[in-house]
Amino acid sequence: MEGFFEELSWRGFIHSSTRGIEKHVAKNKVTGYIGFDPTAPSLHVGSLLPIMGLVHLQRFGHTPIAIAGGGTGMIGDPSGKTQERKLLSEKEIEANLEGIKTQLAQFLDFKAKNNSAKLVNNAEWLDKISMMDFLRDVGKHFSINEMLAKDSVKSRIDPALGGQGMSFTEFSYSLLQSYDYLNLYDRYHCTVQMGGSDQWGNIVSGIDLIRRCRGVEVHGIVFPLITTSSGVKFGKTESGTVWLDPALTSPYKFYQFWLNVEDKDVINFLQFFTLLPQSGIEQFHGETIEGALGWLPKTPEKREAQKKLAEEVTRMVHGETALAQAVKASTIFFGGEITPQGGVSEAELLDIFSDVPSIEVAKDKLSGTGMPLIDLLVITNVATSKSDARRAIQGGGIYLNNVRVADVEKTVTMNETIRGKFVVLRKGTKNYCLVKVQL
Repeated sequence: MEGFFEELSWRGFIHSSTRGIEKHVAKNKVTGYIGFDPTAPSLHVGSLLPIMGLVHLQRFGHTPIAIAGGGTGMIGDPSGKTQERKLLSEKEIEANLEGIKTQLAQFLDFKAKNNSAKLVNNAEWLDKISMMDFLRDVGKHFSINEMLAKDSVKSRIDPALGGQGMSFTEFSYSLLQSYDYLNLYDRYHCTVQMGGSDQWGNIVSGIDLIRRCRGVEVHGIVFPLITTSSGVKFGKTESGTVWLDPALTSPYKFYQFWLNVEDKDVINFLQFFTLLPQSGIEQFHGETIEGALGWLPKTPEKREAQKKLAEEVTRMVHGETALAQAVKASTIFFGGEITPQGGVSEAELLDIFSDVPSIEVAKDKLSGTGMPLIDLLVITNVATSKSDARRAIQGGGIYLNNVRVADVEKTVTMNETIRGKFVVLRKGTKNYCLVKVQL
């Protein structure tokens, strides 16, 4: 059991914790939990830090519980929110819970002999208690003054802080989460709650409720809320949220997200989101420090720490096969040759080049003797004119399906299309255009 708190400490997980927890987890086999809000059909990369907290808990012999908040999800946690969330129906929440269960099974062992992970839906107890019983047995232990003093409440009700008000529904969320902790203590002897640092007030409320109702001491740990070195909230990109569900964020896009992490962030992310030992992470320190200072070229080939991060996290979330496909797709985008059969599916090819310009060309233009490459470069705007296209070919800067073209008289036929549907043109390093053949 020893070593769990130390592991979290060197990895940078500990933002705040209750007094005595280090000794508690070192001397006892404990049960700890984290709640996951089912407001979407999938978890996202912002959920990975708490998930990894449960992973480490189980690795060190303790028992992890993941709460899928079917009950609290009917309300929504106001922490960190500037306005009230849209309330979901029971049917929507149930569908979201199914997706979350599948994703958590990628990380936690639900069949371990001595410390099997548990997935619990708090609707089991929240749906059964009457309002009168809840107010009498739980509400009486909470001070309105203390609740109003919480940052998550003040930021919503104080106009000076941009607050737009808060409904009683959201105001009661802290009581419901505290009641979760009490129920998990009674049912599973759960004595540790973990979560993001914005949950500290809710966790302390649960600790106080258990102390008042059961006369025992339980504990809490909160993790830092992650932002990138540029100050952007972790997990957000220009195209939106990075999801764990491959149907919402493809393994290739997921892999690319981690591959594009800044040098200043990558060591922290290796500590947070992988199981690599300290010695395995330290080997990347020199490279990332030099890269951050501009001493190393900013190319994927040299970003070994980012490649390791992308491989480890993609493997953990999507599996070995999806990782191999993502690496292959990444190689293609950075210049790997594409054969007529492609080596990738049509969907993967469209995913790889989803953010590059594209144009449709009629099949008959490429049938028979085909179309001069120079003409194709002009109509796709890869070249500004025929003379520009000719100069680019002569200078070795034009690629057809990522193969350099040397012949200015080159024609493009259906034989050179990928899967009979696509042609990939490139000028220079990254100036791509995807030609879609109209069948």
